[in-house]
Amino acid sequence: MNESEVTRDGSRGARPGRQAPGGQRPEQGGRRRRRRGEQLLVPKAEFRSYYGRPILNRPGWKASNIAGYFFLGGLAGAGSVLAAGAELTGRPRTARAMKISSLAAVTGSTAALVHDLGRPSRFANMLRVLKPTSPMSVGSWILAAYGPAAGAAAALDVLRRLPRLGRAATVSAALLGPAVASYTAVLAADTAVPGWHEGYRELPYVFTGSATAAAAGMALIAAPATEAGPARATAVFGAALETAAVKAMERRLGMVAEVYRTGPAGRLMRVAEGLTLAGAAGAALNRRGDRMLAALSGTALLAASACTRFGVFHAGMASIADPRYTVVPQRERLRRREAEAGRRGAGAAEGDPPGGGGAQSGATPS
Repeated sequence: MNESEVTRDGSRGARPGRQAPGGQRPEQGGRRRRRRGEQLLVPKAEFRSYYGRPILNRPGWKASNIAGYFFLGGLAGAGSVLAAGAELTGRPRTARAMKISSLAAVTGSTAALVHDLGRPSRFANMLRVLKPTSPMSVGSWILAAYGPAAGAAAALDVLRRLPRLGRAATVSAALLGPAVASYTAVLAADTAVPGWHEGYRELPYVFTGSATAAAAGMALIAAPATEAGPARATAVFGAALETAAVKAMERRLGMVAEVYRTGPAGRLMRVAEGLTLAGAAGAALNRRGDRMLAALSGTALLAASACTRFGVFHAGMASIADPRYTVVPQRERLRRREAEAGRRGAGAAEGDPPGGGGAQSGATPS
């Protein structure tokens, strides 16, 4: 091993290039000190998480449970609204079909939720308190109130018993229907999942439009041709609302919108868009009430709604896997707040009178 020896004549045995440069000290972070007119030689570092691992833990949700819960809940809630409208306008066969459909859908939705929770008692535990600031708590109570109303409306209509109570149950289910169709979007946006949380403005409209189109599709399949006019108009409205909301969400999400355009989520969203447009076009053009075209249009709308919910689910899971979708939007929001604070500070400075601040400008000197 070579060792250096310091003598009166200098050091002997030192290896070249091992001496620390005298009179200098290393700069923090390995960068040159930035003086006036100088630029950093090292480019600005890009974000990386530790060992490339996600910042958020991937939840143990299954697509069949959560996406199925989203889809079936929307179909049930929007279907109750259509059932009430059909009953009030003298379309009994459509009303009965939609009541039965809503009961079956809310039963499946609740079963999917309970299956994901693991034990039925966990759903009952969510009803022990009502917390208005918690979408999960409010949604659980909405679902618990809607289920019996939808069940009573369908059962009394099929049995032809207690018509007044049946109408009251139908109206109650219709009043709760919009909340049942849209609260799952609020529930998803309230999580830390970037693909859902960043779309908190448009996601309720996406779910509402998708649910409306799905319920209209079910009505097109089940209703007779003589009663299908409102269902066709509703199908066009729901498809237009869903498509517009998805486009608006993708434009506003910026970089996070990538999760809705790539991978399994991107494929599902493209299939959903195509089926939605095809189903709405078939419903709008079916003026003669062709049963085959109505059934095909309704099936396309139902499949499109399911693809939308599964696409939204997979987009959320993809946004968890990449830490960029968590950190970059946070940094952008921070920069916007700092810029806004700087503009407000500059505006306040320009508005102050020359003699001092606005609060003291009116004071009388002693």
